Amino acid sequence: MVTVADLTTPGRTMVMGIVNVTEDSFSDGGKWLDRDRAIAHAKELVAQGADMIDVGAESTRPGATRVPAEVEAERAKEVIAALHAEGIRTSVDTMRASTALAAAEAGVDMINDVSGGLADPDMYRVMAETALPVCLMHWRTVDNADFGDAAGSADHGGDVVADVHETLKRLTDNAIAAGVEHSQIVLDPGLGFAKTAADNWALLNALPEFIAGDLPVLVGASRKRFLTEIRANRGLEANPSLADPATAAVTAISAHLGAWGVRVHEVDVSRDAVDVAAAWQGGARG
Repeated sequence: MVTVADLTTPGRTMVMGIVNVTEDSFSDGGKWLDRDRAIAHAKELVAQGADMIDVGAESTRPGATRVPAEVEAERAKEVIAALHAEGIRTSVDTMRASTALAAAEAGVDMINDVSGGLADPDMYRVMAETALPVCLMHWRTVDNADFGDAAGSADHGGDVVADVHETLKRLTDNAIAAGVEHSQIVLDPGLGFAKTAADNWALLNALPEFIAGDLPVLVGASRKRFLTEIRANRGLEANPSLADPATAAVTAISAHLGAWGVRVHEVDVSRDAVDVAAAWQGGARG
């Protein structure tokens, strides 16, 4: 059995580089759809300092439409198998149990489900059967719609922080009841998924609460719309790729607070941010 401890980077926050093998992801859709280009990009991210590559073969951007299950599984497993053969750690970003199983057979190291196991009734069982570490993310869909489109703002009962705490506890209980070990679970507060900018900032402000809990926390703020607004609010050109400096700022603060990992598109600057946080903390100990 593999646990989260086996994937943890000693002395600093883990950096997870994103490779979207998709046609329509919000910041890089289509760039890495070709298998060989995706593999080359993953290797580039590792060279820049990524500890793990998160392979996604279906977009969950606002307005996204779901791809056929067999297409998602084939895209993901080809890239994961190639990276595994070269000793590169991977996670699979999927809401489908069939894709998670195909990825496990290809050698994936972690299952990363943005629905927290709720989108597919077989997911918790597959998580348990593969005996892999899992990441459970918070995503309350708008008007209880099907998972697939992260647009809009869901009703979080007037307190998004409380809702995320309560929902992540329920998702954890679901996974453990299905046979996933407590030591195999990472939690993600789900920044940008059916949340307003105010919701996202409230969750980041409450990050110490989540980190103080008994499970590791992954922060996925990279290039999200609420970060593009940082430049837009100053009247500057703004788009997802121009949000990498703001992403790095979130990375640095998250790492300094003790987040287990950060999930980012641009590894180079965020790895610097993680290393700065580690050196800063080392100075305090020294």
